[in-house]
Amino acid sequence: MPQTEAPAPAPRTEAAPRTRLRWWTELPLIVLVYACYSGGRLLVRGDVSSAVDHGLAILRLEKLLRLNAEHPLNRLFTSEPWLGVPADFWYASLHYVVTPAILVWLFRARAAHYRAVRTWLMTSTFIGLIGFTLLPTCPPRLLSPDHGFVDTMAHYSSYGWWGGEASAPRGLGGMTNQYAAMPSLHVGWALWCGVMLWRHGGTRWAKAAGVAYPLLTALVVMGTANHYLLDAVAGVAVMGVGLLLAPFVTRGAERARALLAARVPAVAGRSAGAGSAIVSGGCQTSAGERIPRQRETRFGSGAEPGASSQDAGDGAPAAAR
Repeated sequence: MPQTEAPAPAPRTEAAPRTRLRWWTELPLIVLVYACYSGGRLLVRGDVSSAVDHGLAILRLEKLLRLNAEHPLNRLFTSEPWLGVPADFWYASLHYVVTPAILVWLFRARAAHYRAVRTWLMTSTFIGLIGFTLLPTCPPRLLSPDHGFVDTMAHYSSYGWWGGEASAPRGLGGMTNQYAAMPSLHVGWALWCGVMLWRHGGTRWAKAAGVAYPLLTALVVMGTANHYLLDAVAGVAVMGVGLLLAPFVTRGAERARALLAARVPAVAGRSAGAGSAIVSGGCQTSAGERIPRQRETRFGSGAEPGASSQDAGDGAPAAAR
């Protein structure tokens, strides 16, 4: 009895995979965001008197709320070099080292989560740039001495590469916006790093570092007189708003990418169709051939092997009957 073959199962339809991340596309994006961050700090300097007024307003608000964490920390860091010098190194370097390092680690080891957390960080950074633009704020270290703050970066400048003007290398302090205190992205980025270590670190040490790093950064920015307590609070708030907006930013980017991908193949298809019409119009070509007389080039002046006389190339002799 003949056996009938079972019908082949219908192929499954799978959702199209998301675009694979490539380091050569991610790196320019990170560089662009950092350039916007640095350029915004540089270009949006604001009026000095307005920045001082904003700083004094923050001090008055903290006094009204009975908050005064900056003065005792600043006095401690100024009187104890074993605390003040490491704190200055912390402020001047870790902000630019730890965050990129965690981004690279997430890209390589936690690729499934990378896109979302990268968008969160970038969205929050741009919100911070808006804050620098709209509310230039004088940090405590630049207020007049009668307010009781000491600039530890200037006090311990002989220990590091920075000068008395800012955490930038000596001679380059004038190229930075020293009135970009509100919000504190030092604290905001440190919080982002802490959340990444807590959620994706996988070890107790990583989770402990995730808790310690943002807390110590908040102490450092106040003890070095670079930020007020409310600057640190604003940095945390900026990261919260960025977290809420990141899904909308991601969806907007995906829609833009889909529209671009839909337009590019359509343009390419129209160009290819127009080219084919021009090449084959009035010429004897076969499927897959785009160049007239292509067969003559491949097989000589005669016809293709196995072709009839009608298929012979131009000028080929007719077959004898």
